[in-house]
Amino acid sequence: MAVPTPRLSAQELHDILHDNFGDGAPLVDEVTSTGVTVRLPISDRHGRPGGTLSGPAMMMLADTAAWLALMSRAGAELLAVTTSLHIDFLRKPALVDLVATARIVKFGSVLVVTQVDLYSAGQPDELVATASVTYSRPKPSHGN
Repeated sequence: MAVPTPRLSAQELHDILHDNFGDGAPLVDEVTSTGVTVRLPISDRHGRPGGTLSGPAMMMLADTAAWLALMSRAGAELLAVTTSLHIDFLRKPALVDLVATARIVKFGSVLVVTQVDLYSAGQPDELVATASVTYSRPKPSHGN
């Protein structure tokens, strides 16, 4: 199945994030032809000893970017759930904003598979991690 055209804008996705997760949520930079670009503003609380970014922060951004890519095409499917997340950490990230570009690989009626590339802001050619994330979409409810 081809990737559907976007149904939600970056602002609409941002509003969903803010309404459900508050001010600490990642920022939606762009809805692209194949997915989304999302940014996590980094602070000291995201760091690890040695001046590197924590793995949990990177996994959270990869998962969030995949969820937003799904919703950008399907609408506000808040009940979609992660069924698989595999991440490869490639190099030490800087303690600057982390950017994720999520590309939809398969958009099915049940499963949506995305490839998410993560890089430090300003360094798009030096990936710090890459993830494959699969989401399960909720079954449509049929009126009783």
